[in-house]
Amino acid sequence: MKIIHSNIFNRFPEIKFGFSTKQGGVSPPPYYMNLSTNVGDSEENVKKNRGIFFGALGIGLENITIQRQIHSTNIRYVSTPGYVEDCDGLYTDKKNNFLVISGADCITIFLYEPHKKVVAGIHSGWKGTNGKILTKAVKELQRRFSIDTTELMVYIGPSISQDYYEVGEEVAKLFEDDIKFFKNGKCHLDLKKSNIKQLLKLGVRINNIEDSGYCTYRDKDLFHSHRRDKGKTGRMFGVIGMV
Repeated sequence: MKIIHSNIFNRFPEIKFGFSTKQGGVSPPPYYMNLSTNVGDSEENVKKNRGIFFGALGIGLENITIQRQIHSTNIRYVSTPGYVEDCDGLYTDKKNNFLVISGADCITIFLYEPHKKVVAGIHSGWKGTNGKILTKAVKELQRRFSIDTTELMVYIGPSISQDYYEVGEEVAKLFEDDIKFFKNGKCHLDLKKSNIKQLLKLGVRINNIEDSGYCTYRDKDLFHSHRRDKGKTGRMFGVIGMV
């Protein structure tokens, strides 16, 4: 089994973080290490896969918070582990509450402010990026906890890269020119860059932002990709929390 870890979060012994891959699961192809119950895989296999992944990180299943992601800009504060309906951002200041973000191409972003001891996880596809869910989340942390954005630590998880993220005109026109490039007359978006721009505008230091560097579409042996596999695929989880 392979789990992606973060150099930036490894500095903090109180943080547990990991991002799953396709490798190490019990599900048959095309699911492999699938952690979602909503893609056609059997619930029994998903339960076993979750046990493998979270067990490797030393996280009990009773200590995770999972959200039903809907490509919104909804953000929820969660004080205790559990299941949250209809949102794409979670944050907490409580220990042993591990926030789960699901992905298979969309941008996943994980935040930690080490002085106020606050963690957050964000799911940001093109709808969330256009709606600036990341900006909304950081401002919510500022309002609620008076965090210092210059101290915010950020990890951007594996996601689809601009080379493979072709969009139609209706989506392309929603975004600024500097995150677009055109190939064979088709527009490609760099959603990662758009989210990094949001962070920098909020005062996050560039040296405090870590990009995984992986592309879910390109790195087919490691990751599920909804676009590459035409929807017949599993989901990865990224998880962050404090002990």
